[in-house]
Order: sequence, then C-alpha cells, then structure tokens
Amino acid sequence: MNPIIQTVLDTPAPNGTAVLWWLGQMGLVFKMNETVLCIDYYASDSPDRQVAPPVPMAEMAGISAFLGTHDHLDHIDHEAWKVWAKVCPDAQFVFPAMHAQAVAADGISPDRCCGMNEGTTCRIGDVTVHAIAAAHEFLARDPETGFYPSLQYIIEGNGLRIYHAGDTVRYEGMLPKLQAFGPIDAALLPINGRDGTRYRRNCIGNMTFQESADLTGELKLRFVIPGHWDMFANNPGDPEAFADYLDAKYPGQTVCLRPQILDPIVLK
Repeated sequence: MNPIIQTVLDTPAPNGTAVLWWLGQMGLVFKMNETVLCIDYYASDSPDRQVAPPVPMAEMAGISAFLGTHDHLDHIDHEAWKVWAKVCPDAQFVFPAMHAQAVAADGISPDRCCGMNEGTTCRIGDVTVHAIAAAHEFLARDPETGFYPSLQYIIEGNGLRIYHAGDTVRYEGMLPKLQAFGPIDAALLPINGRDGTRYRRNCIGNMTFQESADLTGELKLRFVIPGHWDMFANNPGDPEAFADYLDAKYPGQTVCLRPQILDPIVLK
C-alpha cells in the first residue's frame, strides 16, 4: 500500500468533518466517513508537467470512486483510469455521460459507471454527487442528447458540501444553480483565466482569478482552494493574486487555502 494512500485511508473523517488533499492542478482527494473520492487526478507522466504525480497511478488502491469533470487528459486521465479499473475493482467511475464510450474503452464495465449530466445525482457510499453544467469556454450542449461535455460537481456528505468547479467560465444562471444547493463549505476553483494566445493554440480557458474570487464572495464560501495554476508553464495562474483580490474585495469572509500538494485540510 502506498504510504500516502494508507494515510488517507487511516485518517478519521467522522460526521461533521471532511478531510481534503490537493493533488495539484484540479486534482483532489477527500474523505467523508469511510468514503474516499478522487476527482480530476492527472496521474500520467509527461515532459510538459511542472509537477510530478504525487502518487503513482498503480498505487491508488482503496479509493471508493474516481470522478472526472471532462474529457481532457488532466481531468479524465484515460491511461490512469485503465489502471484504476484493475487496482480498485470495487470503485465507481463518475463522468459526463457524453463520454461514456471513451470510458467504456478504458475497460470499465457499465455497472461501475455513473454517467452524469446537469441535474443528475449519484450516490457513492456516504456521499451524494450532484452535477451542473460547466462552460469550458462554452457550454457546448449536444442538441440531440442534451448532454454537456463538461460538468461541475457538488459533493454532499457528513453535513458538509464541497464544490469542485472543474474547468469553467462563469455563465448566465450559474450562480443561482450553485446557490440552490444551500451553503457550500469549501470549493476548488480554477484561476488560470483565458486569452487570445491560448485560445489560438486550442487551449480553452477558465475563470480569471478575479472571477473566481467574485464567485467565492458571492457564494460566501467558508474555504476556497485556487486550482489550475501550477501544472503547465504555458497555462499558468497566480494564487497570490487571487488571495490578495479576495481579501481586498471580501475581507474576512473566506479562508483562502494554499496548501502544498498532499497537505491534509480538515473541514469541520
């Protein structure tokens, strides 16, 4: 057993608490009671990475479910999902329903799949996963199926709500969708933004750090983690600028967490 994963499995997370570990980029592992979810973990080696995978993909045993917000390598890592389907034989896999065929090609059987779309839910152990549409940079809803290619997740359990924004810009109606769930305790939000240079090379964008700070303030989050800034040199973000703008505009409202990779974060 990998010692990091063993620590995750051994860490208590009783009712009223959750423990989170940031994995870099938009990767997150968290535990509620005995349920351990892993979201958007990019585990493949690549020369383009600035941050090495903190846990080898073959050493992720014991995870209850793997979630992916959209079908980009650093969010649904298909080579890793093929491995996790074997090393975690009881794990569920949660993803936008639009990508069911791609996930099936990873060798994951239908009984282990939870294809999601806006408004759907999935129960995994002690938690419930809710989905709303993400706009990366576009909503891009398929007119035939009604499926969205990118999603955001609200995870409820142990009396807490955690929001994982995936890759998204803000769009009309997004804020009330999130507010409808009630108070959100913590979130992982992208801050890398977007621009013409990146768009021209097919690097589609996310919220700027200012937009993510405003979303944080409007949702009145207790805790926020800035994400999607550390992995690729050509797609950066500035967590210090995010924290400074958040403090200037919404002073004292939200604790901005800037953890080192795999530092435990205990929510109560």
